[in-house]
Amino acid sequence: MCGITGWVDWELDLTGQKNILEAMTATLACRGPDAAGTWVAPRVALGHRRLVVVDPAEGGQPMVRRRGNQTFVLTYNGELYNTGEIREELLSRGYTFRGHSDTEVLLTAYMEWGVECVRRFNGIFAFAIWDEARERLFLARDRLGVKPLFYAILPHSFLFGSELKALLAHPAIKPEVDAEGLAEVFVLGPARTPGHGVFHNLAELKPGYYMTYDRQGLRLHQYWALQSHPHTDDLETTIAKVRQLLQDTVERQLVADVPVCTLLSGGLDSSAVTAFAARAFQGRGQGHIHTWSVDYIDNDRYFQSSHFQPNPDAPWVKLVSEHLETIHHYVYIDTPELVDSLKAAMRARDLPGMADVDSSLLLFCREVKKEATVALSGEAADEVFGGYPWFRSEKALAANTFPWNRAGQERIRLLSPELKAMVRPEEYVARRYREALAEVPALPGEEARAARLREISYLSLTRFMPVLLDRKDRMSMAVGLEVRVPYCDHRLVEYVWNIPWEMKFVGQMEKGILRRALAGILPAEVINRRKSPYPKTYNPAYLEAVRNWMLDILADPASPLLPFIDVAAVKALTQSREVFNLPWFGQLMSGPQLFAYLAQIDTWMREYGVSVR
Repeated sequence: MCGITGWVDWELDLTGQKNILEAMTATLACRGPDAAGTWVAPRVALGHRRLVVVDPAEGGQPMVRRRGNQTFVLTYNGELYNTGEIREELLSRGYTFRGHSDTEVLLTAYMEWGVECVRRFNGIFAFAIWDEARERLFLARDRLGVKPLFYAILPHSFLFGSELKALLAHPAIKPEVDAEGLAEVFVLGPARTPGHGVFHNLAELKPGYYMTYDRQGLRLHQYWALQSHPHTDDLETTIAKVRQLLQDTVERQLVADVPVCTLLSGGLDSSAVTAFAARAFQGRGQGHIHTWSVDYIDNDRYFQSSHFQPNPDAPWVKLVSEHLETIHHYVYIDTPELVDSLKAAMRARDLPGMADVDSSLLLFCREVKKEATVALSGEAADEVFGGYPWFRSEKALAANTFPWNRAGQERIRLLSPELKAMVRPEEYVARRYREALAEVPALPGEEARAARLREISYLSLTRFMPVLLDRKDRMSMAVGLEVRVPYCDHRLVEYVWNIPWEMKFVGQMEKGILRRALAGILPAEVINRRKSPYPKTYNPAYLEAVRNWMLDILADPASPLLPFIDVAAVKALTQSREVFNLPWFGQLMSGPQLFAYLAQIDTWMREYGVSVR
């Protein structure tokens, strides 16, 4: 995968501003450790950092192609999984290719079909194309938002980048937040409202959108959205279609000129991806696939079974690896390095994030990168197939808020009176919740419970899944590892979206339809295993470490965090024996993660020099 950035300016001659472009590009070096490139003209400057995955010789960027007196320049982050089909069609139309990269195919597709090219792509992508004859910049992002793209509109110019840090490297962009940005961090965080960049005047191109920027300004277009319609396939046909779609997308996503592996937890989702990948490897004569899992030193001593995490992964990892004959690698993380990497994880996101859920993934990916460049993950299956506890909880279904944020009042009571007066947290959450519900594509005639489950599904896909996709992208790309997510194939998402809930939950089990589709692919005990999320540490030393970090912050009068929290309330929480028994975000973030999240905010405000407008 790669990092992209760029700048269009209608007044300044950018040929004299290459040092600024290079500074913006340099911030993305971790995303593309193998090569760097820039392309500068009077009105536009494009930067690229490359992680070589396909076609090392001919896939360099920014890529330039010419047709007559027309020039097209591309900077691209992503992977197309239907490169072959598009390439064949373009060859039939008279185009030629120097290499076999998807980069060249994508740029040529734009030359042939213009902005409509995005509708033909199957993949994960964020890219920008400068169309010199039109003096127009065309930018697009994949349908589910696997790859990031941020931008800023200034009076006479436009900036974009894969990550916020690229924009913040431009002298015109200041690390400022207003009331809305504070609400995103302190009330919704680590989630973000789609399209919001938290920092003042920074925005994110939403998933399924493209935009153009020229002398007339910015124009946004939605090219993809979920559509609701009656499901007409019977149960057996549906099972077969789910199996076929998942197998096809896994096989497509194995394409690479570098080592490929899978991330294996022993759960249903990652085991299914690994099973199809292992079969493909063996069928192609590539031998046994490498698999990787993560756990924590001493977690076997401290693990506590709960409704959210019923059992540890280790025995299941061993079972699946042996069944599929994978070459397995175990990664074990110790508490001190987990705490130490919390700051690095924040820097990778440019924002406070999922605390140790982020930092452990960062450490895990760092180890995987030593042996592989591409990894396939089971991320997003719970959003697509309805696997989370809130799909079956009557309280969650009845709650008039985001189901992963049901402890919102507990968070709000920790905020300072001044911040609460400024951001009105209850009103902010309610407004964002209403906005999300208003987007849901209703199915006429659907009975009430099914309609509510459709709402919960939409919220999960568009408001919760992006948090996990951001996490997966930033933590993996921070160490130059490309992680692919087969469950985000738009064909699979579109099909499963309209499967009736009684069919999705066939057998009275979450993700029942997926379990049925995997019959004969995985051992029965794995197919019937209860959902268990990404592992977290239960070592009391972690709680002690982040609690002490929090106490140090509370004792520091120069801490930028203090004006935004109720210091007495947070201090009392550090002394409590019961620290948020109910997760305050998602399934995994409870007391220790609360202290770590607040500490990340403190570090973020210090290191990024964040000021409030």
